[in-house]
Amino acid sequence: MEPNPTVSRRDCLRLGLGAALAGLSGWPASAEEIASTKPKSVAAVVTVYFRNSHADVLLTKILEGWQHDGGPGPALKLASIYIDQPEGSEFGLEILKKHGIPVFDSIEKAVTVGGKTIPVDGVLSIGEHGNYPVNDLGQQVYPRKRFFQEITNAFQKYGRVVPVFNDKHISTVWEDAKWMYDRAVEMKVPFMAASSLPVGFRSHPFDLPLGSEIEAAVGIGYGPLDIYGFHALEAYQALVERRKNAERGVKSVRCLEGKAVWQAVDDGWVAADVMDAVYDVIPKSKKNIREDENAILFQFEYTDGFRGAQFMLPSAGLTGVGVKLQGQKPVATGFEERVEPRFPHFAYLLKAIETMIHTGKPTYPVERTLLTGGILDRALHSKFENSRKLDTPELAIAYTPANYPHAPKPDLLVQPPVNR
Repeated sequence: MEPNPTVSRRDCLRLGLGAALAGLSGWPASAEEIASTKPKSVAAVVTVYFRNSHADVLLTKILEGWQHDGGPGPALKLASIYIDQPEGSEFGLEILKKHGIPVFDSIEKAVTVGGKTIPVDGVLSIGEHGNYPVNDLGQQVYPRKRFFQEITNAFQKYGRVVPVFNDKHISTVWEDAKWMYDRAVEMKVPFMAASSLPVGFRSHPFDLPLGSEIEAAVGIGYGPLDIYGFHALEAYQALVERRKNAERGVKSVRCLEGKAVWQAVDDGWVAADVMDAVYDVIPKSKKNIREDENAILFQFEYTDGFRGAQFMLPSAGLTGVGVKLQGQKPVATGFEERVEPRFPHFAYLLKAIETMIHTGKPTYPVERTLLTGGILDRALHSKFENSRKLDTPELAIAYTPANYPHAPKPDLLVQPPVNR
C-alpha cells in the first residue's frame, strides 16, 4: 500500500494503523472507520512518567495523538492513573493536568476511578523505568507483580474483570511472572504483555508464513542483558514461533561468554551463515563479528529439537534476526527503533493494545512473553552459575502463534506533510 499523495501525514498514520489491523474481524480498516469508533476507557498504573519513558510513549499517544502533536490517536481515552514514583514524573503530571486526568494515590482507586465499581474497559500496567532495586542476576525488580496483584484484587472486590496489558516482560523474575500468568488464567483476565519491537519497522523485511520450514535461526541483540535481552528474545521468538508445528516451549538454556561463544559457532551449534547474514544487515562498530571479545550467547533448545541462538554483542547497534528456510539461503532483518515521529514502534504496540481493549481478547498470546521472559531469566541464572546448562521443564509452554500483522510499511508512519 503506497501513501496517497493527496492525504496528510496524520491521515497516512491513521490509514497505516488501520491497515495493520485489516483482516481482524470487526476491526475498522479505514481512517474514517477508525475516526468514528467510540473510544474505550482505560486506567493506567505506572512506575514513573517522564519524557520518553514507556508511560510517555504509550499514554501520551492516547492523550495527544500518535505523534504527540495533538493529532489523531487511538480509540482509547485515559480515565485515571496511579504513579508509583511521582517524584521525577513532573513531565507527565503536567500533561495529565492539561487533560484533566485524575491522579490517584492507590491502584484500587485508579482502577475504580475513585468509585465502587470497575467502570473502565481495560488497564495498562507500565512497570518500566524508575528507581527500583537490582538483584544479583542484574535484573531490575520492577513492581509488576504488585501492580498486577492489586489490579486483580480490585477486579475480585468489585466483581468485574477487564483486559490488562503488562508492558515488556510479564515480570523480570520468572517465579513472579508465572504467578501473574496463573492468576490471569484462574481469574479469566484477558492478559497481554510484549516488547514493542516485533510490531515495529523492519529493515530488509521478508515474508515468513505460519508453518514455515525453518532450519535455523540466529538473533543478535545489544545493550544490558536484562533490559535489551528481552527485546532481542521477543524479536527472535516472533519469527521462530512461525516454524512448522510450533510452539511447545524450551527444554534447556545456557549462557556462554567470550571464547566459548565462538567455540559454539565452530562446533555447529550456531548456523554461521545465518549469523553472518544478520550481522550484515545491522549497524555495528566492528567489521568482523568474531572481533567482539565480550560476546554473550544465549543457547536454548526447544522441545521439538530446534536450536535457539541469541547473541548479545557490544558491537551491535540494532536488534536483528536471521532465518534459513529449508533449501534456501539465509534472510535477515533488523528491528528498527526510530525516535521520530515519537517512537513509532510504540504506536503499533498501542494499536495491538487498542485491539485487545475493543475486542476483549489478547491480540497475540501472552504465552510468547511468558516464554521469552523465562528464557532470559534462566539465561541470567546460567551466567551467574558459570555457564551451567539448565534444564527447564517449566518452560514447556505451548501456544498457537497469532497471525497478527507484524511488519507495518515504513512509509505509512513517516510520510512527510504534503506540500499543496
